[in-house]
Amino acid sequence: MKKYNRVIALLAATSMTATLMAGCGKTEAPAQTTDTPAQTTETATETAAAETTEAPAETAEATEEVDANLPSLVGVEPDTRLAADAYSELWDVDSYQTESSEVYERILGQYNEYYQKALATENISERYALMAVAEAKMLESGVFIPLTTRGGNYGIRRTLPGSVTNTLWGNDNYRFHNVLVTTELLSQEDYYALKNMRNELKGTGTYQAKAKEYVKEKGYELKDSYNFPNTSDPKTWDVLATSRAADSEILVNLYDGLAEYDVEDVQQPALAESWEVSEDGLKYTFHIRQGVKWVDSQGREVADLTADDFVAGMQHMMDAMGGLEYLVQGVIVGADAYINGETTDFGDVGVKAVDDYTLEYTLEQKTPYFLTMLSYGVFAPLSRTYYEGQGGQFGQGTGAGNYGTDPDHIAYCGPFLITSFTEKNSIIFKANPSYWNKDNQEIKEMTWVFEDGTDVTKTYNDCLAGTIDSAALNTSTIETAKADGNFDKHAVIADTEATTFCGFINTNRKAFVNFNDSTTAKSEKTVWDGQRTAIALQNQDFRLAVVTSLDRASYNAQSMGEELKLNNLRNSYTPGTFVTLPEDVTIDINGTATTFKAGTFYGEICQAQVDADGVKITVWDSKADNGVGSSDGYDGWYNPTVAKEYLAKATEQLAKQGVEISKDQPIQIDLPYFSGSETYTNRANAFKQSLEASLDGNVVVNLIKCEAADDWYYAGYYPDYGYEMNADIMDVSGWGPDYGDPQTYLDTMLPDYAGYMVKSLGVF
Repeated sequence: MKKYNRVIALLAATSMTATLMAGCGKTEAPAQTTDTPAQTTETATETAAAETTEAPAETAEATEEVDANLPSLVGVEPDTRLAADAYSELWDVDSYQTESSEVYERILGQYNEYYQKALATENISERYALMAVAEAKMLESGVFIPLTTRGGNYGIRRTLPGSVTNTLWGNDNYRFHNVLVTTELLSQEDYYALKNMRNELKGTGTYQAKAKEYVKEKGYELKDSYNFPNTSDPKTWDVLATSRAADSEILVNLYDGLAEYDVEDVQQPALAESWEVSEDGLKYTFHIRQGVKWVDSQGREVADLTADDFVAGMQHMMDAMGGLEYLVQGVIVGADAYINGETTDFGDVGVKAVDDYTLEYTLEQKTPYFLTMLSYGVFAPLSRTYYEGQGGQFGQGTGAGNYGTDPDHIAYCGPFLITSFTEKNSIIFKANPSYWNKDNQEIKEMTWVFEDGTDVTKTYNDCLAGTIDSAALNTSTIETAKADGNFDKHAVIADTEATTFCGFINTNRKAFVNFNDSTTAKSEKTVWDGQRTAIALQNQDFRLAVVTSLDRASYNAQSMGEELKLNNLRNSYTPGTFVTLPEDVTIDINGTATTFKAGTFYGEICQAQVDADGVKITVWDSKADNGVGSSDGYDGWYNPTVAKEYLAKATEQLAKQGVEISKDQPIQIDLPYFSGSETYTNRANAFKQSLEASLDGNVVVNLIKCEAADDWYYAGYYPDYGYEMNADIMDVSGWGPDYGDPQTYLDTMLPDYAGYMVKSLGVF
C-alpha cells in the first residue's frame, strides 16, 4: 500500500472525532538529530539582531497575485458560518490530499522547483549553490521564521569540552560512553584551556589522553558515571521506528553503528572494521566485526551480530515508516518502490548480506554524503532472531509483537543496557558486560534525570548537588550563580550546534484542540475568525509581515538573558557554514551569471539570492563571527518598518478575498505555550507583545495555555500529519541534520508526505 493511501485511510478513521474552532488540534516536536523539540530546560540557546529600516522592494517573489483559485470569504456573512462543532463539514477528508497539494504549490512551489534543479546536477559545487538558491526561495516564502539553535548559553559543568564529537549531523554527539567527567565542577580557566587544546589537537587522535593528563595535573578526579538532564522520555524503544530526537538521543547509547565519529570529528570503524567503494561510486562494501554479541536487558546473550542484522534493520525501518524512511529513498536501489508498496519483496532492495560478515549497499546514483549517513539511526542493526522472537513480522510495520514497547523488549549491541526506567523520573544505564569495546569505555553507569522545566532553579541546584553533571543557566540562575560566587568561578559559554528551531506557520489549519485529548490546548476562536486566519496565512505578504514583526532578541532573552540573547539566534534553516564550495562555480541568479569561488559558504550564496529578489531579510552576515561570516548571532529578520509594508500589501490583496484587516477586525493567531514554565510563559508574552506592536494591533496573538509540557508537544511536536497541528504558529520544534549535505534540511520541506516538517505547515 502506498504511503498516500495509508494516510487517507487514517484521516477517514479519525476525522469524525474532531471538533472545530472552540475545540480542535495537533502539532510537532522532538525527534533525533532531525526533528527535535524546543527545550524546556536550560539546555536551550538564544540570540538577537540588528534592525533594518529599509522597506522591501516590490517583487513578484514577495507578492502573490490574487486569482480565482485562492480561498475567499467574499459574500459570506459571519452569522452564516457553520456552528463551532461542525468540524467535519469544514474540511473534506477525501480531498485533503488534493487540498494539501494545492496549498503546498501556492506556498512552496517555487522553492521545490529550484530544489529539484539542485538535485538533478552531479557537480557538488553546483549542487550546493543551487540548494542555497532554493533555500532562499523557501525563506522568502515566510512559511516559518528561524528562531534559535542549541548552545550559546551560560552553563556550569563537570564534563570536559570535546568529550563527544562536534560533528553537526547524525546521533553520535549523544553517544556518551567515552565522556570525560570530573567529580568537581570545572573552572572557567580550565574549561577554556581544554577547549583550546581540543581545537589544536583536532585530527591527531591525542586529545582525550592529553585532556586526562591535564585535569589530573590540575587536581581533578575523573569518575566513571555520568548524570544527564533529560527533558523528554522515549515514545518508543525501537530506534528504527522513530524520527523523534527525544527517542534516538537515548537509544543511540544502546547499539553501535557501522562507523562513528570520534571526539575529534574523525569517522572511525565501529561494527564495520573496514569498507571500500566501487569505482563507479554505486556500491559500498562493509566488513563486519566478528564476535559482537546481541544481549537482552539482563545482559544475556541472544545472538551473534552478523551482516544480515543490517539487512533486517533496514527492512524494519522501511516497514515501520517512523518518519525517516525518506532518507534512503532515491539513495538505495529499490528503497522507494518498497516504501511506496510497489514491491513487497525486500530482496529487490539494494541491501545484501553477501555472507555472515560482508554487507553490501547498492546505490541508485553517486551519493557523496553516503558515509556521513551511517551514524544515524536508519542504518542501525536489528537482531533478526530476537525481533521475530518478540513477535515482530517483517513487511508488517510496527503493529506485531512486543518489540520496542519497553527496555525489556529490545536487543542491545552497544555500550549500555537499560536496567531501570521510571517515567518522568529517571533512566538508568549500566555498562554492557558483552560490549565488544568495553576495555575502551570510560563511563560504566549513566543516569538520565528527568527535568520538566517547571522549576527554573532545579537544574542549577541539581548540578551543584551532583544529581546532574551539567546545567545551562537561565535568567534566574545566572543571578543566583553570581550571588553565590559560582558564576565567576564556573560559568562558561556553550558552543552552538546544527539544530534549527523555528516558528512554523500553519497555512492549512484543521485542528483546534489537541488530537490526543480534546480538552487540551483549546482555541477560543470562532469558526469565522479561524477561516479568516487561514486565508490570511496563505498570503505570502501577510506571512512576511508576521515573520518580520517578531523581536527575536527579546523573545530569546527570556531564556538566555540580555547579555547572551543574540548568541544562538539563527537566521536560516541550514546553518550558513554547513558546507563550502569545493571548487569555483557559476550559476544563474535572476538572469545574471554569477560566479562563486571555491571556499564560498553556503549562506553567502543564499543571501545573494535573497538580495537579488529584494526581500529585506539578512540570512548571512559576512561580518559575523569576527569576520568569518555566519547565519548565527544576530537578528536579520526583525524590522517593524518592513513588517508594516508587507502588511499593507497583504491587506489590499486580502480585501479582494473578503478578508478585512483592521484594528476592529484583526487577524487572530493562536500560539500554544507551556504555561508550567516561567521561561516559556515569558517567551510567549514577548512574542505576543512584539508582533502586536509591530503590526499596530491589526494582528493579535491568542496565547493558548498548555499546563503540561506534553500538552504543548501534542499541539505542535507530536503530530504526525498536518491536519493534527493545533496552532496558527508554533515554536516547539526544529530540525537537526542527519548527514553532511544541505539536502538533510531541504528534504524536510518536500511535498506529498516526503518532507518530514511540512506537516508543521498544515499540509500532508
